[in-house]
Amino acid sequence: MSTRRIRGAAVTAALATAVTACSAPSSGGQGDGTSAGSVVIGVASEPDTLSPLLGYGKDGNSKIFDGLLARDADLKLKPALAAELPEITDGGRTYTYTLRDGVEFSDGEPLTADDVVYTYRTALDPKTNNTFKSELDAVKEVRASGDDKVVFTLKYPYAPFAARTVLPVVPEHVAGKQDPNTGSFHTKPVGTGPYVLSNWSKGEKLTLKANPRYWGGEPKVKTFTMAIIGDDNVRATRLRSGDLDGAVLPPNLAATFESDDGKRTYQARSYDFRAVTLPTANEVTGDRAIRRALDAAVDREAMVGKILDGAGRPAYGPLPVDDPAFTKDIERTRDLGKATKTLDEAGWKPGKDGIRVKDGRRASFTLLYPSGDKVRQDHALAYASDAKKAGIDVRAESATWEAIEPRMKDDAVLAGFGSTGDPDFGLYTLLHSSLAGDGFNNMARYDNPAVDRALDNGRRSQDPAERKAAYDKLQRALVEDPGYTFLTHIDHLYVLADRWDGLSTQLEPHEHGFASGPWWNIEDWQPKK
Repeated sequence: MSTRRIRGAAVTAALATAVTACSAPSSGGQGDGTSAGSVVIGVASEPDTLSPLLGYGKDGNSKIFDGLLARDADLKLKPALAAELPEITDGGRTYTYTLRDGVEFSDGEPLTADDVVYTYRTALDPKTNNTFKSELDAVKEVRASGDDKVVFTLKYPYAPFAARTVLPVVPEHVAGKQDPNTGSFHTKPVGTGPYVLSNWSKGEKLTLKANPRYWGGEPKVKTFTMAIIGDDNVRATRLRSGDLDGAVLPPNLAATFESDDGKRTYQARSYDFRAVTLPTANEVTGDRAIRRALDAAVDREAMVGKILDGAGRPAYGPLPVDDPAFTKDIERTRDLGKATKTLDEAGWKPGKDGIRVKDGRRASFTLLYPSGDKVRQDHALAYASDAKKAGIDVRAESATWEAIEPRMKDDAVLAGFGSTGDPDFGLYTLLHSSLAGDGFNNMARYDNPAVDRALDNGRRSQDPAERKAAYDKLQRALVEDPGYTFLTHIDHLYVLADRWDGLSTQLEPHEHGFASGPWWNIEDWQPKK
């Protein structure tokens, strides 16, 4: 789950992975020795779809598709399917892109401006079942100007619009013949990217093969397999046994490979945060006094030290402390005295068992976390322990996402979000009341008019000072009326067999594995000599 995007300096880091819990993919990594040109990537989950029209790769770095623009190692925008950065006119309301010459889809058909227009119009169509339409809210019209130019007209100047055009472009001649919600393009994509899908065994693995038609040159890594392994411990075991090229691991498991001379551990900074959603529909979590008490009772520093082994930072809100838009004076330490005072004043009095009660209702609620995710489990248990010290009973419970999703309206969830690039990219979908209950957008169904105004002002203003002021107001409002308990911003750790050159990573969003990760530039890797 997620929010998204980019900003800041790149952090050198790299890759990860593991093979399916059943058996090593036959295209496998160094461990099975089948091919020097193959890489196996172990990831914790798989996408629901491979169609960008429904959200796959919408934040860039898809290996099957390209956007008009992409990001370099320092997260600066660079041309991809566009030949150059856009021409911006009409006071920031018109963006004109000229397409790169000679680009072909993997089926041999040429890329045209009509493909770009089809992609954006379909993504914005109310009948298309995606949850990212609000991210393109500024778009009034998109049209082709000849075969090689695309013109976007905006409703209002939107400062970070160019970064939205990393959205992957799909071929109209294939996707346009299908229902975007149910067509086979979901599982049989055709794109312009460095790789093509060879096989997708749901719940097991996706195998990608180098695209010989790729406009950037055919990659040296010929086969790229992403094995689906939901359990952190299983990924570590597979890596240790020698079956895999590498693995994405939580800090405590990554640390067990420090003495392995054949592997390297890499640490990437991220916008990825862990937070507890506090649904407004729940009679306990919907009480502002409960939410404020939980915010004061939680020991964020202890979570960073004990759960993340220092590989992260306390989260005082959705933006990390080193983000330029972070409001510095909202940093706060654990304050049990404040928590208990807040509850006392709101009429939540300690019961016989120490759990507070108000109007006959116990201060008790369920906190769900995804099975197999050790980091979230540890956060959930620490949160429950901290809450109990304030007289709030939090019952941590593991479940699959299939079981969690229908319960999100009423039950708290140990969630993960975080977007790089611009404050609007992550905050709008996380907090705006218009998106309450829209899939994983605004999971807490948070509704604060002051926050909505700040989000709208931040989105529509081009003045950096006005935007900074809007996001300052938002962050302060979240302290007074928290719809989430923000816990930690986590660093992403990767352990990799040291046999390729060119590995790096970018400052990462929450989502890493498919849309982001140290393999963001796998098409540029070279075998070690």
